[in-house]
Parts: sequence; C-alpha cells; structure tokens
Amino acid sequence: MAIGQRIKFFRNRKGFTQKQLGEMLGFHGKSSDVRMAQYESEARIPKQELIKEMADLLEIDTKALTVPNIDNYFGLMHTFFALEDMYGLTIGENDGNICLSLDPAVTKPHSVLDDCLRSWLQQKEKLAQGEITKEQYDEWRYQYPKLDMR
Repeated sequence: MAIGQRIKFFRNRKGFTQKQLGEMLGFHGKSSDVRMAQYESEARIPKQELIKEMADLLEIDTKALTVPNIDNYFGLMHTFFALEDMYGLTIGENDGNICLSLDPAVTKPHSVLDDCLRSWLQQKEKLAQGEITKEQYDEWRYQYPKLDMR
C-alpha cells in the first residue's frame, strides 16, 4: 500500500475525517481537507516531519505509514527479492503450500530479525488462542516495536 492509502487507512481506523486530521496537523479552513486529500491521492507527498506528526496523532509508528510500494504484485515481488538479498528470505514449499522462511546461513537464530519474527509469531498465536483481541493485535502491529510485549 502506498503512503496515501496508508494515511487514509489509519485515518479511517481512528475515525477522523480528512478535515479533522488536517486541522490537528495545523492546516486551517478549507485547506485542511484539501491538503489531506492531496496526501491521500498522492498529488503531494508529506515530508518526514509531517509523517512523524501524522503517526503520533494516529498512534502508530512512522514505519506503518511508509511501507514499501506493494500496491501491485510486481512491486510486492520486488520487495520479496530485496528481502532475500538483505535478510536471507527464501521461498520453499511445505505440503504443497508456498512458504517463506529465513535462510539460516544468512539469518542466524536469535539474530535481531529472528527475534522480531518470533515476537510477531507470539502475538499471532495469542490472537489465535483468544488471549488478545484483533484490536490489540492491530495496535501491536501498527505501533511496532513500541508495544513489543515479548
């Protein structure tokens, strides 16, 4: 999802209108909703300082707004390829299902990435077992690593 779609997703998640979020960011009058519409349509791209302010108001980590371009399958595939190059993500098959995993020759057990993924797995298991709600799981994901509850 591109940044404009992410802004809209998190704005709607908090129940804010474009005008409300724009005003909270300091845009006044008609410019508040116009400016937010420009960001959501990506006619304008917010600067890093504004992204930080938005993230704070939306109670998320800035990285939740600035994810790589995965708006289409080709962009997603190139994201996977970059993860393969950088972190040893590899693809395989298990019982006929496509599986992504980390190459242990590249990403050692108890490495930072391994710990991060295990933390995610722990939260996903808590959700599956009913120990946390979907809302708590989403809060954890969107504020990660702030709420990392290992």
